[in-house]
Amino acid sequence: MKNNTLHKVSTLTAVALVVANMIGTGVFTSLGFQLKDINDPMAVLLLWVLGGLLALSGAFSYAEIGTVFKKSGGEYHYLSKLYSPFIGYLAGWVSLTVGFAAPVALSAIAVMAYFPYAELNPVWSSIALVALITALHTFDLRTSARFQNGSTLLKVLLIVVLIAIGLWVPGFEGNTYLEPPKVSSLISSSFAIALIYVSYAYSGWNAAVYITEELKNPKKSLTYALIGGTLFVTVIYTLLQFVFLKHVPVPELVGQVDIGTIAATKIMGRDMGDLFGLGISLLLISGISAMIWVGPRVTAAMAQDIRFWRGIKNKPNEIPKKALWLQFAITSLLLLTGTFEQILIYCGFLITLSSMLTVWGVFQLRRKKKETYNNSDTFKSPLFPLFQIIYIFFALGILFFTFMERPMEAMLGTGNLVLGALTWYIGKKISFKS
Repeated sequence: MKNNTLHKVSTLTAVALVVANMIGTGVFTSLGFQLKDINDPMAVLLLWVLGGLLALSGAFSYAEIGTVFKKSGGEYHYLSKLYSPFIGYLAGWVSLTVGFAAPVALSAIAVMAYFPYAELNPVWSSIALVALITALHTFDLRTSARFQNGSTLLKVLLIVVLIAIGLWVPGFEGNTYLEPPKVSSLISSSFAIALIYVSYAYSGWNAAVYITEELKNPKKSLTYALIGGTLFVTVIYTLLQFVFLKHVPVPELVGQVDIGTIAATKIMGRDMGDLFGLGISLLLISGISAMIWVGPRVTAAMAQDIRFWRGIKNKPNEIPKKALWLQFAITSLLLLTGTFEQILIYCGFLITLSSMLTVWGVFQLRRKKKETYNNSDTFKSPLFPLFQIIYIFFALGILFFTFMERPMEAMLGTGNLVLGALTWYIGKKISFKS
């Protein structure tokens, strides 16, 4: 095994990691669920712009916190420092149980849904795919980085080609996708619920903070990856949804998972649609790879600090193999027991809660750590506190409407936190490193 201290992750790879994490299942699957309750294409397009604004607001906050606390682990580390070890532990628990395992499960399901040339068992083939990619990430950082950079490049190229063709080819006759949005759509509870799907699609904008210690230049890499990556993906996402709505009648999109294949078939015919379906199936592997890479870093950080998780602890500078396979086991369990839509809402609820607390932490940080901002290695969120207020306002709205409209998923999320608290108290002799 090579010593991984000899290889650090470049800014380019950090950006690729964020882009790969973001461009995954959500952008190709969630439109059909949004249109189930909002029969208003322009309102749906505005959802994607709003989702980009929220992700960017979060990215500014995470870049600031990440350049102050230059340690891997994301919300687990940040919330432990900003609030208390217990709050940080619950954030780490969310990351461990659903934050990465659930999106990996959803992406694996989508890979099988898009695969056009064979009828495969969606559950067991998804588990086999996740196992294969997990094994790949047990080698070294150089292997992970090369695979991530290459797969992300192919993903972006395919999407850009689909967008370019979709913008050039005329849409179907009689399409109403350019009609102004209805006010009733924008103020409805359905709009708020649909924002959960969009927020899930944008999740991953914070991916680089989970590997901070593996970055060559944390300030530069985090700033470029979080902010630059989010802006790039926002443009890609909005244009892609525009193309979908331009070429496919809304009734044919409602409730569908394989939106990309449906749109590609409308634009280029069945044969090319199947080819693009295969391409989308393969490009989703990049997102799976990115989440499999970064997720276990949170668990590994917890194992370094907390006695309860010492069984999966790895030596310094080693690949967290035990954490990788633990995440695989949780992903497999979700694949065997959950449905696509339920996992998506349940996961989005918990991720929104965790990220909202982190964004609120910027207020804590500025009050407690004023001296840190004299350091040139720290990034300051612009127009403070505008972006933080925007993020927190909409996050609270998402949480409220989830409880009102999807109580089962909200209760599952709450139950997950209760279970996390129980593991904390069961291991009450847990000791944190001094």
